[in-house]
Amino acid sequence: DVQLVESGGGSVPFGGSLKLSCVASPYPGSDYSMGWFRQAPRKQREGIAAIYTVTGSTAYADSVKGRFSISRDNAKNTVYLQMNDLKPEDTAMYFCAASDDIVAVDINTPRLCLRPIYNYWGQGTQVTVS
Repeated sequence: DVQLVESGGGSVPFGGSLKLSCVASPYPGSDYSMGWFRQAPRKQREGIAAIYTVTGSTAYADSVKGRFSISRDNAKNTVYLQMNDLKPEDTAMYFCAASDDIVAVDINTPRLCLRPIYNYWGQGTQVTVS
């Protein structure tokens, strides 16, 4: 199985920045998508960003568009989430996910690629904004 390990979470003040990392091991395959999700207490898991690792195409939820940026380094099997202008409502556990079903998580259709239907999930990293 593919294991995903997130890092980079922490506590930041309002307006601060953080960069999350997610390392995949072993390599999930040559054709897959990865996403970042978050879940706050008593709320549903929310898809916020996704990337198709072959082309680098991306998709974002409206709640983070313009503030967050997803990127990848295929040589390092790593996906990043740069988060700027953080707000208290961004406080949540952030999860990385990977899927080799690129049809089900079509990067060109945000309502598909931001659904929590990915094959593999990390354990999460906490982000707190105060």
